[in-house]
Amino acid sequence: MASQWHSLVSQKLFLARTLLGQLDRPTVEAEGQSPNEAEQALRREAAIQGAIELLLRSRKLLLVMIARLYQRKSEEPATLDELAFLIGTEPNEIGRLRELEQRSGSWWNHMEQLERSQSQPPATKKTVSAENIIAVSADSGPDRSATALLKTLNAAKHFADDLEDQHSEW
Repeated sequence: MASQWHSLVSQKLFLARTLLGQLDRPTVEAEGQSPNEAEQALRREAAIQGAIELLLRSRKLLLVMIARLYQRKSEEPATLDELAFLIGTEPNEIGRLRELEQRSGSWWNHMEQLERSQSQPPATKKTVSAENIIAVSADSGPDRSATALLKTLNAAKHFADDLEDQHSEW
């Protein structure tokens, strides 16, 4: 049963990787013309946001997969706290995920940042003029580059595969 969930997690990660792979390919319209800059930017943003959504979905499915590994057949935890409540705090997976949650730069932490940024409207940008220029460090949000997203995706895939391997040995 958990194997089916592992397959579903892997599928979402594969689809996210496919979307990110499209960022490198030039697009050509049906008439053989290249799309203009606005269309390219729109397609790029759609691919990035789509990949992020698939990454976030895979993270939730990973939690369900872990619940299934611990024989929780009907529950579908949406957060790490819900999973810990269902299976307890003792299992190794909870400890590993808690550590990843706390570690800056981890794949889990990156997904948390991506989820927050995807769930908020974009920050309003002030107009800049000679009178109101002030040097301030602005929070640019999580790294949404294809490289960063692929790094997170690969780490999540490795974690899911590792879990599947550990539990299939039983």
